Amino acid sequence: MADDVRATATVDTVWTNAVVATMREGGVPYGLVEGGAVVVREGRIAWTGPVAELPALAGAEVVDCEGRVVTPGLCDPHTHVVHAGERRGDWELRLAGATRDDLVRVNGGVRGTMLTTRAAPEAALLEQSMRRVRALISNGVTTLESKSGYGLDLETELRLLRVSREIGRRLPVEVVCTFMGAHGVPPEFEGRPDEYIAFLCDEVLPRAVAEGLVDLVDGYCDTPGYRGFTHGQTGRMFEAAAAHGKRVTLHADQYSQAGASGLAARYRALSAAHLEYADEAGVRALAAAGTVALLLPGANYTLFEVQKPPVALFRQYGVRMALATNNNPSSSPCTMPTAIMNLACTLFRMTAEEAVAGFTREGARALGLLGDRGTLEVGKRADLVVWDLSHPAELPYRIAHSPVHAVVHAGAVVGG
Repeated sequence: MADDVRATATVDTVWTNAVVATMREGGVPYGLVEGGAVVVREGRIAWTGPVAELPALAGAEVVDCEGRVVTPGLCDPHTHVVHAGERRGDWELRLAGATRDDLVRVNGGVRGTMLTTRAAPEAALLEQSMRRVRALISNGVTTLESKSGYGLDLETELRLLRVSREIGRRLPVEVVCTFMGAHGVPPEFEGRPDEYIAFLCDEVLPRAVAEGLVDLVDGYCDTPGYRGFTHGQTGRMFEAAAAHGKRVTLHADQYSQAGASGLAARYRALSAAHLEYADEAGVRALAAAGTVALLLPGANYTLFEVQKPPVALFRQYGVRMALATNNNPSSSPCTMPTAIMNLACTLFRMTAEEAVAGFTREGARALGLLGDRGTLEVGKRADLVVWDLSHPAELPYRIAHSPVHAVVHAGAVVGG
């Protein structure tokens, strides 16, 4: 199947003789069914369970998984996948000891990608971004979030969101479009962050919403020395989002303890990302709000960060933990979720089951989509991945290894 055309869902397919990791909670680890099967009808899961209990299904196509692992399709709930150009130079400078301030002086990081992206025609931006999304799909992703934030002006922010929507039309993946104009202050608003936030709230966000381009709204809150927006500025952005009926998510407490996790909780954000410096009060607030801790070990690794997210506190207070590739050109140029799972276990000491849940059940929860995907349960969309493995713990166990046998999106085989 050509990857630029959505497939028609196969009716009545039985994926059988599998180690089915349903990722349902409350039972055995991984919701595991040894010798299991998954029945798909009209793009939805119609039945899961042991092969010995499989009902009669006349005329169904039977696919023998030959003992392979089947998981839900992966949800990548935090990416900056739509951008022009790469930032290999940033990485080389960091290897030589450059700081974030050093990168800013040479137009690195967000500022550098902003300049490249503003100059890119929409067709070129679409083609570059689709290459990255194709790689994500081939590595098991069936749902992903895509942020704006590399335009920081009206026309480019809209262009980024249009490209995200177009990717969802052209490729067999669902794309959640997130407006993140509050990713940084552009040069034309240098020294005037309040005016920039007003511009986003009064002009850019309303246009994007009117064009049907916004599912979520994101921001970046940290202490001013780390070029993040303040609580007041972020709150104004989130109030504008609420006025348009949009849920929010937040880049929070990545570089300092700025109380941003508590701010995310106050606005009942679906998720708060990074959280290296979240404190106990912030974690308690996230738990009370039901906000998912969205951990991004790819950036932590690439940026040589010593501070780690407080995983033990998340467990203590019952905060759900999702994972994401955080695909972006400067701090996490990654399209392999299994590599991120491995980093989450080795760097953050997450368990193997937590890591797999981070890209399935909790990844879907972080996008507000758990009712429709993230676990293999009757009625949910038939997004699943067949892996050349014998146990789901092997997904995070191996380093930079993505043994995909088949990717199924809404019941149709789209990769593998």
